[in-house]
Amino acid sequence: MHYTPVVAGIVIRGNRFLAARRPAGSSFGGLWEFPGGKVEPGETLEQALVREFDEELRIKPLKAKLWQECRKSYPQGLHVWLYFFIVTQFKGDPDPLEGQTLAWLTPEEAAGKTFLPADVEIVGRLARLMHR
Repeated sequence: MHYTPVVAGIVIRGNRFLAARRPAGSSFGGLWEFPGGKVEPGETLEQALVREFDEELRIKPLKAKLWQECRKSYPQGLHVWLYFFIVTQFKGDPDPLEGQTLAWLTPEEAAGKTFLPADVEIVGRLARLMHR
């Protein structure tokens, strides 16, 4: 089975993290996620994160560390290998360039939102990390 590599950035500011809600009418419309996207051929994971953040949010991650990875298969036949980065420093102000809604959430607020299936477990782990 082929897994498509995907990067996601968990941008942390104080006791909150940045989440994006997919626009209605898009794939998985209305669900929340961590910003990111597919790794292009020839890109490193870090290069993909920088490119995706520029394309989606117009921000540049300055300090990002690979934190978790997982594989997820969706009923539509999509198989992804997700690489989650913790981003603690960035340049710019997040701007939703792809029609998404952005929100800075606490882990408690995130618990009341519906995240993509691959992100749900990560939200729980993130809550434990942020409350250390």
